Amino acid sequence: MKQFLLTLTFDGSAFHGWQVQPNALTVQEALQDAIERILGVRESVTGCSRTDSGVHADNFYCTVRTEKVISAQKLKMGLNAVLPPEIAVKEVKKVPLEFHPRYDAKAKEYRYLIFNKDYKQPFYVNRALFYPWKLDAKFLNEQAKAYLGTHDFSAFCAAKSDKEDKTRTIYRADVLENGDFIEFHVCGDGFLYNMVRIMVGTLLDIQKGNLEKDSIPAILESRDRKNAGQTALPDGLYLHRVFYDAEEVRLLDER
Repeated sequence: MKQFLLTLTFDGSAFHGWQVQPNALTVQEALQDAIERILGVRESVTGCSRTDSGVHADNFYCTVRTEKVISAQKLKMGLNAVLPPEIAVKEVKKVPLEFHPRYDAKAKEYRYLIFNKDYKQPFYVNRALFYPWKLDAKFLNEQAKAYLGTHDFSAFCAAKSDKEDKTRTIYRADVLENGDFIEFHVCGDGFLYNMVRIMVGTLLDIQKGNLEKDSIPAILESRDRKNAGQTALPDGLYLHRVFYDAEEVRLLDER
């Protein structure tokens, strides 16, 4: 028995998230189908996270265990030959059997992409939030710094979350202007259901004047979802990186 770690990138527009669901196409199911075609058996796949419908990934990690004899390179080439065009395998490597892509993760980084022009960008439909009103990246970056540190994020969590402990530590919260795009990057030791999308929606509501400037600390303190902003659409959300090295996380924490 050996275990491979796969690094995926995918466009989640056509999928109902990562995890297998009845009567819905998911990334995990598509990957298991492809693995079955290559190995001849339906092996189980374990992912580093659960992504919602329509959410994308720059780097998504998952493991597959098999007794079949195949090299990492051949598995990568075979999967890329049969996977749907929306999913690609960037890397495959052998890892110890005790490695777990979710429980061994020390931190995760998401990015949220906003196309900020007064016309739609056809090539980014379902891949970036179209926002036609002018955004001030410098102002939003200043507001986003209130997310840094360890807080109870109950106000930034969807009501149906089953997590009792809603305390999370945020190491990075940056808003950047990149041409016609505004990017929000956030890195933390974990995230609640819809947390990043609510963080983005709150920043947008502050920019629009629906919420007061510098109100994020009070929203966090309230622990009440009704006080935070809208839940931004999934279109612009990408799982950007997963950190497995504790030293990398320590350096993030010292920034």
